[in-house]
Formats: sequence, C-alpha cells, structure tokens
Amino acid sequence: MPPAPEFSGAPDTAEAALWTAFRDRSSADAREQLFTLHAAFARNIARRHHQERSRGDIDLHDLHQLAYMGLLEALDRFDPRLGTPFRPFAAHRISGSIRDGILRMSEMREQMAWRHRVQRERIKSMSADGPQTCEPIEKLTEIVVGLALGFMLEGTGLFVPGEDGRDGIYGIARTAYDSLAWKEMIAQLGNELRGLPERERIILQKHYIDGVNFDGLSSLMGISKGRISQMHRAALERLRKRMGEHGHVRIGSITR
Repeated sequence: MPPAPEFSGAPDTAEAALWTAFRDRSSADAREQLFTLHAAFARNIARRHHQERSRGDIDLHDLHQLAYMGLLEALDRFDPRLGTPFRPFAAHRISGSIRDGILRMSEMREQMAWRHRVQRERIKSMSADGPQTCEPIEKLTEIVVGLALGFMLEGTGLFVPGEDGRDGIYGIARTAYDSLAWKEMIAQLGNELRGLPERERIILQKHYIDGVNFDGLSSLMGISKGRISQMHRAALERLRKRMGEHGHVRIGSITR
C-alpha cells in the first residue's frame, strides 16, 4: 500500500500571511496562492485513492478534479484562528470528495473519457464568442493552432516547480524533441506567457499544467464558466499572435 500523504504542522509565516489576507480581506489572490500551495498535496491523495481503488476503470485525471473540489471546499471552511493544521483538516474533505465522486462514476464511465471532454471544452472555447469575420477554413486553422499551443503547454514541462516547491516558475524542461528550433519555440512561448495578463496566465497554467477543468477554474477564480472559456480563448489568441510575430506558429494567412 502506498504511504499516506504527509501532514504539515503549523503554517509558516508566508502561508500564515496568506490565510490572514484570505480570511480578513477575502483576497482572491491569496485564495489562489493557497490553492497552488496545496494542490500537489491534493493530487497525492487522489493518486493514493487511484492506486487503492482503480482496476483500470478510473481515470486519475477525474480523481484530480474531485480532489481539487475538496481542496477548494476545505480552503473556504478552514479557520486558521483555531490553531489546527490545515492539511489534516483538508485531507478529510479531499478524500470525501473523491469517494463521493467514485460512487457517481458508473454513469460517467458511459460518457466520453476525461481527455475527450477536455478537448471538446477547449474546442468549444475557441470556436465561440469570436468575431465572425474570417473564412471557415481560417477559423478551423485558428482552432488547430490553439490546440497545438495547448499541447505545447501541456507536454513540455514549461511550468516547473521552483526551489520552494511552488508552481508557477517558468523553465524549460527536457523533451523528446531535441531540435534547436523546438527549443527556441518553447523558450519564446515561455517569454510570451510571462507577458500575459495575470488572470489569463493563471487560467492557462491551472488548466494545462495542473489539469484543472473549466468548472474547477470557475470555482477557484469566482467567475462564470462562460467567462473562463472566453479568457481561455483570448489567452491562446494572444499567444498565437505574439508567436506569429516572432515567426512561430505561422500557418497560412492566419498570422496577422
């Protein structure tokens, strides 16, 4: 049986400051940072449940979503003034969210796999709400390029943990593609990501790197799923244009 996740004791000074900002000032930024700080802990619990319960019929990515929802509930319910450590408090709710979700999965298994659902969500985001000024083939190409950018974000380790263990530090990880052109394109993508508006950057990081779906992002950021979809599309469009200006992602006439 895999080892149980480690529980932390009292929060350090930096985390305590985040809890104060979240509780006293309802800081959305502090809530997002607390989520990031404990997201790996939630994924570890999901992984343990997957190892104990899965017979090849449970998708680990689905359990990640359930774990994230349990973590968000724990963040909203936890009171640091009581002096109890957060992670034992959160572990109970994360595991409960996962167990409840597994009970509902018999119906979910009859639907599309997690990745197909996510791809449909991304395509819908990039297809809707945009100006209807381009030809159908041009629109299709934009969608393909958007999916390609998502693949680059998802598959290259562009976001890597920093020395303090937190996500969000940009770096270039080794990939199976060892060509100079690929490395240059990934490096440029990292530069452009740093220049995105903060909320667009957070959406891409949480969705493509942490695997948070649009429903989870809506709950995390306190905005509608439709607005998440719009900002996801806008962020990819901004990346596409900026990459095109530097000679990357240049397909036909879509680079303007």
